[in-house]
Amino acid sequence: MNVDYIIVGCGLAGIAFCEQLKANNNSFLVFDNESQQSSIVAGGLYNPVVLKRFTPVWKSKEQLELALPVYKKIEEKLNIKLDYKIPVYRLFSSVEEQNNWFTASDKANLSNWLSTIIIQNHNPYIKAKFGFGEVLHTGRINSKSLIKEYKHALKVKNQLYSESFNYDELTINPNDVKYKHITSKSVVFAEGYGVKKNPFFNYLPLKGTKGELLIIHAPKLKLEFVLKSSVFLIPLGEDTYIVGATYNWKDKTNSTTKEARQELLDKLYAFLDCEFEIVDQVAGIRPTVIDRRPLVGRHELHEHLFILNGLGTRGVMIAPFIAHQLFQFIEHKKPLDKEINIKRFN
Repeated sequence: MNVDYIIVGCGLAGIAFCEQLKANNNSFLVFDNESQQSSIVAGGLYNPVVLKRFTPVWKSKEQLELALPVYKKIEEKLNIKLDYKIPVYRLFSSVEEQNNWFTASDKANLSNWLSTIIIQNHNPYIKAKFGFGEVLHTGRINSKSLIKEYKHALKVKNQLYSESFNYDELTINPNDVKYKHITSKSVVFAEGYGVKKNPFFNYLPLKGTKGELLIIHAPKLKLEFVLKSSVFLIPLGEDTYIVGATYNWKDKTNSTTKEARQELLDKLYAFLDCEFEIVDQVAGIRPTVIDRRPLVGRHELHEHLFILNGLGTRGVMIAPFIAHQLFQFIEHKKPLDKEINIKRFN
């Protein structure tokens, strides 16, 4: 069997690259062993502002301009709803935070994203006497549904192998690569934290941070916006909400912990004042990089091997952007952005 590309990993990065290939009529096969959970358990927000410091997200404008049409196209192809337009409110804990917000909203790179109107709190179950600031042009991609339905569509077309990729069975030739019965021009590794087991790219400084989320059911709350305080509170519909997330740099397992559960509850109780039930707790390892930039590029010795990784905490925004860059780099020899090129670590 001959294909243009083998893709290893079917999370947000892998799917974004599949979309590049489909748009340009390239053939491909995908290998995914479901070992990586970060894309599935992610909150899925696209939010162009770092709300802890009121600073712009790296290349947020370019990312959103590329990402949102990609998700719209997938919605149309798969006949599912993925993109939920929902405002993000930052809870102010003091007058000083209000002033910092106004100062930030005057900056050229933030004026399009931050509303200058302080929204008063009218929800009796939220403690917010200083009100909220609204981030504009925000929303949520249902990444769990995206991955589930995308994999199903690939499987129907016999483009998905639900198995681990065995690096030892990869033969690298001058003009192509062979894997079992498949001959391909290139292999793109989009494995998330799984790249730590990849002998070709495991030298890269991908650290990985474990994140845990709670899913709660709070019938009285009736929240119609994403609330950001010490944690995010994200409405999912039917009175359920995501509470998250934690950051653990040491634990590299997908197991949930009592410590993370308590940390999230403590932060939630600081601003929430209503009864709720914990429905679920989930965990995954985010593919985070030491300099907070993605890992994209070609292997130094093997010109047919590529990496698409390091999405960190903003995968739904970054994935289409870096997938586009990698495709243009491979097919049209366009240079990669220096900030994402893995050459910075060679």
